[in-house]
Amino acid sequence: MIDTSTPTPAREHAPPARMGRSAWGRIAICIVVALPAVVFRISGSAPDPVVDLFVSGGAVVAASFLLAWAAEAAQKDISGALAIAILALIAVLPEYAVDLYYAFRSGSDPAYEQFAAANMTGSNRLLLGFGWPLVVIVSLLVARRYVRAGALPASTTKVLQLERSSRLDIGFLALLAVVAFLIPLTGSIPLWFGFVLLAAFAAYLWRASKVPDDGEDELVGMAGDIASMPQRARRWTIVGLFVVAAAVILSSAEPFAEALVASGGALGIDSYFLVQWLAPLATEAPEFIVAALFALRGMGGAAIGTLIASKVNQWSLLVGSLPIAHVLGGGTTGGLPLDGRQVEEFVLTASQTVLGVAIIIALRFHRWSALALVALFAVQFVVTDTGGRWVLSAVHVLLAVAVLWVNRASILPTLRAPFRRAGAPAA
Repeated sequence: MIDTSTPTPAREHAPPARMGRSAWGRIAICIVVALPAVVFRISGSAPDPVVDLFVSGGAVVAASFLLAWAAEAAQKDISGALAIAILALIAVLPEYAVDLYYAFRSGSDPAYEQFAAANMTGSNRLLLGFGWPLVVIVSLLVARRYVRAGALPASTTKVLQLERSSRLDIGFLALLAVVAFLIPLTGSIPLWFGFVLLAAFAAYLWRASKVPDDGEDELVGMAGDIASMPQRARRWTIVGLFVVAAAVILSSAEPFAEALVASGGALGIDSYFLVQWLAPLATEAPEFIVAALFALRGMGGAAIGTLIASKVNQWSLLVGSLPIAHVLGGGTTGGLPLDGRQVEEFVLTASQTVLGVAIIIALRFHRWSALALVALFAVQFVVTDTGGRWVLSAVHVLLAVAVLWVNRASILPTLRAPFRRAGAPAA
């Protein structure tokens, strides 16, 4: 089995260290960036949609970094199913806060229905079309150093080997990707379907909690600095970061969401485009940076694994929550209705996900596959008409069928993974 990851040297047991000034400085910078948005919200001032967009958007980005650092460092103290549940919810809070606001608002104002799932489809395609290839390409470039040193075979510069534990995530993602086509077929996300997806997320957490722990993962960057603190100080720091970040996000999500819509007209840009792509860039940035850091340290399998898990969260927890938020906001249709544009976006997103599953189903991510995903992701910004989007979706599906045929031996083991008895060896 080929793997671009490299064993890390055994670390000597050393007494906990204090977090350096540079680490505290980064936290302080995030707080300073977020502070104007909190002041705006408390004072009720909104001088200009564009200004509010940058102020509240900056706050969401800053809070996202605080959450990412704290959530990763928390793995030092929390283990098992509780850790999985808490970290999964925390990591997606910025994105969910914005998307659920639109869904909730659409319950009383139909004009917001077009934005309800826009953030989800944009972040989902951004994660697979840009995030996955980024991690793969960085990992393969890092592997070249080890190949030149004779530590790895030359083939590791062409393919990234995924960890065996990823088969569970891929199995869930495959099932969710197929089920996702029911959404455009029905033209809505029914309330009952939302509860089905939430049940799937709960099942995913339960199954993930049963996967044997391969050992303590190495924490890098800010998370490593926080984890190196004495236990009591570390826990108080993590709790403090969670509280501050959550407060910033909850106070900034509504102004950010409203500013995205209002700024479209002021800037001469389609508001839907801003909601679909600018918001995900803000909320996904910390996750991309953390994954890239793992890839730079030769931990490419773990890096891509975290991004695959994020896809599972989006297709289950996020999509499942949208119709519930819509109904709680006053919607009376029994779910979240989708217009023609939303249906088109869901088909494109689901078909891209199917292609992504086909590429990684054999637990190998080839360099050419990463480049193909980036190219197809870029095409959607050129092909903007409805007919072109349907053709692009068909291309995704046809390529997926071809790749699945090549990797057909891995299909059944992957689809069985979510249902395999806990503790049973992976195929």
